[in-house]
Amino acid sequence: MSIALAFDIYGTLIDPHGVVTELQNHIGDRAAEFSRVWREKQLEYTWRRSLMQRYRDFGVCTRQALDYADELLQTELDESAKNSLMQAYRVLPAYEDVPASLELLKNKGHRLYPFSNGTVDMVTAVLENAGIEHFFENVISVDSLQTFKPDPGVYHHVIQVTNVTAENCWLVSSNGFDVIGAVSAGMKAAWLKRFDGVVLDPWEFEPTQVIRSLGELPQVV
Repeated sequence: MSIALAFDIYGTLIDPHGVVTELQNHIGDRAAEFSRVWREKQLEYTWRRSLMQRYRDFGVCTRQALDYADELLQTELDESAKNSLMQAYRVLPAYEDVPASLELLKNKGHRLYPFSNGTVDMVTAVLENAGIEHFFENVISVDSLQTFKPDPGVYHHVIQVTNVTAENCWLVSSNGFDVIGAVSAGMKAAWLKRFDGVVLDPWEFEPTQVIRSLGELPQVV
């Protein structure tokens, strides 16, 4: 029986803080702070819109979070700068351990899928620019369901699309809320703890595996 691996994109395969370089061109040494606020608010907006049942796609959430960070930090970005930053979000880099790890997993016969809050065109663009799109089968996006992670429906959708049993369907994610959502919905999940000091929420749901780099994944699946 084949194993399907659904990979979260932003924060797992792709470094969302890669936009810091572009931010530095506009706001200098405040770039890291801005990036952190932008990312936190981006995720917050997906959760709030899911609960409110007022869906707007991930690109809209990302732009609105950008506007929020700009106003909060009083960086006074003009429209041209904001458009450049939004474009930079489509050309973010992959983490260093990603290409070799995906190749090992592919060679083991696993089926690999990108699984994201991002729309299909956003995910396709970032994977192509990172040079890793060829490892994957079709993109699985929450956009088709008009909701966001960790709605249980998005994880059931992954199982349906990959056409494997829940026992053979894994989520791979560095985001704790995503891992907990997948396990709660019946999937297996590998939590990629990329950074020291990151803590998983102390809920009743635990990851199937905890790894410290993507290179460890071929050893546990």
